[in-house]
Amino acid sequence: MPTFYTPDLTALTYTLSEEESKHAVRVLRLRAGDSVELVNGRGSVYQAEVAQADAKRCQLRITHEQQVPRRPYDVHVAVAPTKNLDRMEWFVEKATEIGVDRISFLRCARSERRELKLERLEKIAVSALKQSGQAWLPQLDELLDYNTFLKNLDPDTTFIAHLADDERTELAQVANGPSCCVLIGPEGDFTPEEISAARQRGIRPVALGLTRLRTETAALAAVHTVHVVNLLKAK
Repeated sequence: MPTFYTPDLTALTYTLSEEESKHAVRVLRLRAGDSVELVNGRGSVYQAEVAQADAKRCQLRITHEQQVPRRPYDVHVAVAPTKNLDRMEWFVEKATEIGVDRISFLRCARSERRELKLERLEKIAVSALKQSGQAWLPQLDELLDYNTFLKNLDPDTTFIAHLADDERTELAQVANGPSCCVLIGPEGDFTPEEISAARQRGIRPVALGLTRLRTETAALAAVHTVHVVNLLKAK
């Protein structure tokens, strides 16, 4: 069933944008009476039918609403964007498919990307939301300096993944609380000073396995690990 993202839906009828209307009528070939699904990214999923199949103003009629609750644990990854933006786009897409509540972007000492525009990443997240059948769109935060970001973290639920030493616990052993934030550094890893700053805040170091992972792979591995740990705990 075709799915449309409708964050501004407030009534029992909804008119798709001209771009979405064209896609619905000319590409998907929807006609009056056809069923579609709408999602607002905040937990509401709607069943609807096409009331008027117009390529400029496709009108939908809501027939049923379902509220999907949030999962009982929160998944937050803070990652230094890669120089190649395609790799961050891949991460946002896959993390949204798996399920992530918040993605923050860090400007670290070794970051090769110093600026980041969220518009395209937000579109990729919306597309992944629709494709995967998720009901909650992740929050994407603007790029922020690492030390500034550290100031607002809860050290009891935050972990830093790095390769600097062996005094690390596997994330799978500690990511079992109601909230989990994992810090992922840039290519070249966090600097000793950044690791020390996290340690001074009480943030614990973790490992994501036995191999050295690319930034985007490590970030996705963190998301998946938190899910696996909590799913096993729930059994």
